[in-house]
Amino acid sequence: MLFRSGRCSTLKVAGREFSCRTVAYVHNVKGRVNFTIPLDDSDDRHHIISFSGEHGQRSNENLYDLTIDRMLLNSNDRPKVDGLPVADAVSSHGRCVQLGNFGGGHVSSIVCSAIDQSGNEYELRFESDGSPITFRRVNPSAPTIRQNS
Repeated sequence: MLFRSGRCSTLKVAGREFSCRTVAYVHNVKGRVNFTIPLDDSDDRHHIISFSGEHGQRSNENLYDLTIDRMLLNSNDRPKVDGLPVADAVSSHGRCVQLGNFGGGHVSSIVCSAIDQSGNEYELRFESDGSPITFRRVNPSAPTIRQNS
């Protein structure tokens, strides 16, 4: 995971406006990429959205374009597993464009726009504050909970 601090000049979720201070870039082992944004929402500490897709392209060193095919929506109201809410994956279409390069340590902005199957619109305009990118490696582990058959 790569975390970028800054501010959202625009963050709209299904008609509601929010603010944010960070965006995480997550690339999982199966190739799915998420731009994940924890929303500044005093009423819901689990209010997180992710623009998610599998077909990202880097057209040059400082431009990354990701086609969005689902939104991941998380909140206090979601069902919980091990005490944590599980995100709702909603079919969507849109795109995210990142200016800058995580590998080079500099990302200036991330702009995302998507619409889900119900017509809800999601919009992000994020500007970096110029501070260093934070990197965290998360290693997947085998599940520790068995499900009943």
